[in-house]
Amino acid sequence: MLPSCRPISTASLDAPVAPINRVVVVVPARDEEDTIVDCLDSIRAARRRLSADVSCTIVVVADRCTDRTIARALDALRGDDGDVVLDSQMGTAGAARQLGTECALVDSETDLEGVWIANTDADTCVSPDWLTVQVDLATTGIVGVAGIVELKRDPWGNLALVDSFNRSYSHGDGVNHPHVHGANLGFRADAFRTAGGWNPLATGEDHDLWERLREVGSVLATTALKVTTSARTVGRAPAGFAADLAVLDSALDEPVA
Repeated sequence: MLPSCRPISTASLDAPVAPINRVVVVVPARDEEDTIVDCLDSIRAARRRLSADVSCTIVVVADRCTDRTIARALDALRGDDGDVVLDSQMGTAGAARQLGTECALVDSETDLEGVWIANTDADTCVSPDWLTVQVDLATTGIVGVAGIVELKRDPWGNLALVDSFNRSYSHGDGVNHPHVHGANLGFRADAFRTAGGWNPLATGEDHDLWERLREVGSVLATTALKVTTSARTVGRAPAGFAADLAVLDSALDEPVA
């Protein structure tokens, strides 16, 4: 039985910048038993770098899982106070992210302008400064931040694909970049509510929300926020990041004219 989520009032985005005193990390997962532990270990390591006056909760949304994702997530979190694993049947990435975010905000004792929502994927590992970078940016008045991804360079993986991705992936001007990844996205909770939250999309839910966040306040696409993600070419979301990698991979086999 999934917990119910009730609405919370939204504070004015025109108010002076409030300090972030609570961080929520939302991780949707579907049959990720092989990657979920490394993902959560990396988040827990990033959490330890937050200052003592910033609390941090991890919410795993195990959506339609048929493997050991739930058991391994529970073991990785080790019963840390406030962390939760939801057994979900939402069916899409957007709906799973929405469930995790809203349930994390239920009965929040912190005004929404003081809450930051960080998002990643279960096949992804975040950098040690992943959360501190986001909190620092939030203090400047940014309501949303989009980071970049790198591919995991497993020695038994497709190294040619990783090299091709590295050559083709644009870092923009070295500060700003053109990418939006659900695996590396953060925003203030009040801006999230004002923007209307995640739509229940199977693919592109990250770009959809980002465009609406841009209408709410200042956002930043920065190369300072990095994660490493799977180089798999068959993903959980149709036409998602893995599908883009599949296209890139197929191009490697094409004969040179």
